Amino acid sequence: MEESIREKLHIPQDLLEAELKPFVKRIDEGSYYAKDFLKKIGKTDLLSSSTRSQVEALRIGMTLVEEISKVCMTTAFCLWCHLAALTYVRHTSNQPLKNKFLPLLESGEILAGTGLSNPMKYYAGLEKLHLKAQPVEEGVILSGTLPAVSNLGHDHWFGVIAKVDDDKEIMCFVPCYAEGLSLKEKLDYLGVNGSATYACTFHDVFVPTECILSENAAEFVKQIRPFFIAYQIPLGLGIVQESIDSIVKTSKRQNGCNRYLKKQANELQTQLQEIRQRLETILISEELNWQEFAELRLDTVYLTLEAVQASMLHHGSAGYMKDSAPSRRLREAYFFANLTPTVKHLEKVLQ
Repeated sequence: MEESIREKLHIPQDLLEAELKPFVKRIDEGSYYAKDFLKKIGKTDLLSSSTRSQVEALRIGMTLVEEISKVCMTTAFCLWCHLAALTYVRHTSNQPLKNKFLPLLESGEILAGTGLSNPMKYYAGLEKLHLKAQPVEEGVILSGTLPAVSNLGHDHWFGVIAKVDDDKEIMCFVPCYAEGLSLKEKLDYLGVNGSATYACTFHDVFVPTECILSENAAEFVKQIRPFFIAYQIPLGLGIVQESIDSIVKTSKRQNGCNRYLKKQANELQTQLQEIRQRLETILISEELNWQEFAELRLDTVYLTLEAVQASMLHHGSAGYMKDSAPSRRLREAYFFANLTPTVKHLEKVLQ
């Protein structure tokens, strides 16, 4: 990430110290969702796009995700969910919806999730679309179930895509408190349980026309897909950098025997720098090609898995403790590998 952007980005240290760092263990265990921290990020004006270009807003959002990921990837992932929702609202042609929700989302007054895991797999030919939409007067009625949507809460919103007929899908913006919508929390993951993830079942949920993001979801997804993927890349970058730093800190333990391990910090740092340079090349071009982001996202996953494994080996038995930072990052990395678009999803679409 361009250093000038990184230097300008100042997450208040008192915010990290008071609202995030003390809760990382509880977040990892799934007993705490950092809602207050996310809302206060909005109050810093770092999410605002009104005076920034599209690429500048993207750069700042990505840098913010990376810096938070160094402390807690679960919370950085929740921020990614919110940034994805912001992307939907920023790109909608429904101007009244944009005028109403964009300021609320950018200020953190309202938090939101994505709801597009299943649709992204649908458009890649991996799954059937889980939601159906029945057009009615002044809106649509949604039915079906989304197995997992993250960064949700009673007062949160999220995007969904539903099939209207064989040739059309629409995208809507839905509140968690909508009548007929039931949420069941999911806490049985290997990691990232403090991400406010729920199975969402729609029992004839009415969505008014003013909450329809796009009448042509297939084309809308093409617009938002580069941002959807780009904001994910720094989730891995933060973990990689923290893993490298942790390897350096252990270098003198047990008479320096870690120097005999095949994967060392300097090699990982070189690989990380190569990814950063490729990312900068894409951002400078301002074309925001989704395939280039997808290739970089895939390479970032593989580097992240490599870095966390190396960190575990360098830490030895200390890393094998359940609540150690290396073991947390290991679990976070495996979540990152299975976050839509997953490794196998990316490998398929990039063929």
